[in-house]
Amino acid sequence: MRIVFKTDYMQDIRPWKDGYQLSLYLILLAVVIAAPWWLDAFYLGELTNVLIWAIAGLGLMILTGHTGQASLGHAAFLAFGCYANVILIEAGVPFLVAFPLAGILTGIAGVTVAIPALRLHGIYLAIFTLALSILMDDLIVLAEPITGGVAGKYMGGVEIFGHLVDRWGTPEQFYWLVLAVTVLATLGYINLLRTPLGRSFIAVRDSEVSAQAMGIDIARTKTVSFALSCAVTGWAGALMGLYAGAFNNETFSVVISIQLLMMIVIGGLGSIHGAFLGAIVIGFLPQFLSIAKEYAGALFGGGTVAIPGLEFGIFGMILIGFILFEPMGIYGRWLKIRTWFELFPFYRKDMFKRQKSYLKTERLR
Repeated sequence: MRIVFKTDYMQDIRPWKDGYQLSLYLILLAVVIAAPWWLDAFYLGELTNVLIWAIAGLGLMILTGHTGQASLGHAAFLAFGCYANVILIEAGVPFLVAFPLAGILTGIAGVTVAIPALRLHGIYLAIFTLALSILMDDLIVLAEPITGGVAGKYMGGVEIFGHLVDRWGTPEQFYWLVLAVTVLATLGYINLLRTPLGRSFIAVRDSEVSAQAMGIDIARTKTVSFALSCAVTGWAGALMGLYAGAFNNETFSVVISIQLLMMIVIGGLGSIHGAFLGAIVIGFLPQFLSIAKEYAGALFGGGTVAIPGLEFGIFGMILIGFILFEPMGIYGRWLKIRTWFELFPFYRKDMFKRQKSYLKTERLR
């Protein structure tokens, strides 16, 4: 059994529990920084894709995981950030200015969406954001002079301090760029949860009536949550555009929004770790299925057969399994396993019994 004795109130709001946990994160950071030296170009590209998905998951986690506002329209903000970044670069704006500006513009767009959505809850908010994601597809086509319409746009490498960073030409440098954004977004998220604003997000998620009784401005909190969520998602969209190279209105379809929501549910709602664990599942699942089909074809004879919808079918089965048997996601299961070892032999199953009751103040939501 390992026990951490707290001697200061500041220990309750530290980003990490103790020096041991900090050392584990630093070792993990060193391993991923050195990834270009122990991974080939293909798997390095897949790891880069996972990190981009993780950034998008962090953006949605702010809104859904910690503020409790369900969204099925974050593909629209991915598209907004992607196109804003490319259009600014084409206008001659340096990447180091265009990239943060694309996130800020996406955050402003999120505020405009939040204003009419403040009175919506649950399934109604999800339908509203879903309609927004579908509408973005048509807006990209209608704004052809700016977005390129159905033909889309092409984005090669970007220059950073006179050095070309390209997805295909210099995959190592592009990976480090994505990793740097991921680390900054994660550190910002960790510190956000330590602030009064971050605690307000959690209070609104748990009970809007109780949060309002404590003096929290519900409308302001939701609006800021939408803004921050969309800004982070916009940065993920900008990196996604650079990763893809070429994109159009079909790149950011409503399926991406559904995948994002399923990703954070499988990873673990309400946890930063859940965004990364879900990104690993959604990033490596297609490659796992491809390798499994090739292995099955070699084992049983015959070539590999393409099965339409196999990836989404398996992903849906995984989601249903987690909802039924582990609602806390992968990270929730890890917490139970870790707690079992830490408290052995005093661990009890009822410590993590699923809560089925709800507040009387929330029955009309």
